Amino acid sequence: MPRKKRHPAILSQTRTGLSSRLTALSRERSLRSGEFGSAQIRCFNLKLYIVETDELFVVPDCQRELTIKNLKSRLELLVGIPIHFQRLQYLDEVDLDDASTIKQNDIIPGGTLTLRIWSEDAWGRLVIAAAKGKIGKLRAIGATNTSTFSTANADLMGPEAKSEWLAHRAFVALFITVRRGHSEAVEFLLQNGADVKRKTPLGRTALHVAVTSGHVDCIDILLNYGAKVNEEDHEGYTPITLARLWGQKDCERRLFRYQWKMRSGGTSKPRLDEKVES
Repeated sequence: MPRKKRHPAILSQTRTGLSSRLTALSRERSLRSGEFGSAQIRCFNLKLYIVETDELFVVPDCQRELTIKNLKSRLELLVGIPIHFQRLQYLDEVDLDDASTIKQNDIIPGGTLTLRIWSEDAWGRLVIAAAKGKIGKLRAIGATNTSTFSTANADLMGPEAKSEWLAHRAFVALFITVRRGHSEAVEFLLQNGADVKRKTPLGRTALHVAVTSGHVDCIDILLNYGAKVNEEDHEGYTPITLARLWGQKDCERRLFRYQWKMRSGGTSKPRLDEKVES
């Protein structure tokens, strides 16, 4: 008996249904094996624990091919720790290679990375004091230009090198306190020699980290001390650009208003108690 031919439309539907089932099965197998099948699945969050400060951060929008070097660059703004102090680890106390990727280190979505600070020259103690905004401890740990604090390494420095060392400590403390919104500590550091124009190795000033963290009061203080609104980092981002990219609308408005005042010939600095216009 001759086989009955199927209608072309029915045959097309059958093939489509079979294709859909195979695609779904393939996707399920990929997920079981740890592969990611869509842009939404490829991006995931990680957690970051900073040992010295006992802080836990969520790191969004990570991908398996993200290098540790690029992750550190992102962390500089997210957690306010300059890149050259970051020691990233996962599961053990072995530092992750900057050239390696999330995938190569077998870091799973939702996993917790550990960040430790290079311990030489009491940098860890400085980071702790700055993260907590403790002015007395900042004064004692060498975060001012007149500090008599020293270390075994600093004792070997000449006058110029020692002065530069103290200036660097003051800037690092400023960068960290700004990220955490410690406005009184920020004011203290700037009054005692912290340079608002200094930069991290990635070309970022304290104003860059102020806008990404959303601290308008710190932005006002930095602007009062001469911070530049259009200063680009090594990736070409200005504070205004970062405010927009990070969704910090209040910060973006404040910077635009300040910029408009300067361009229109205004000489008055923004007042610290001035409210942001919506």
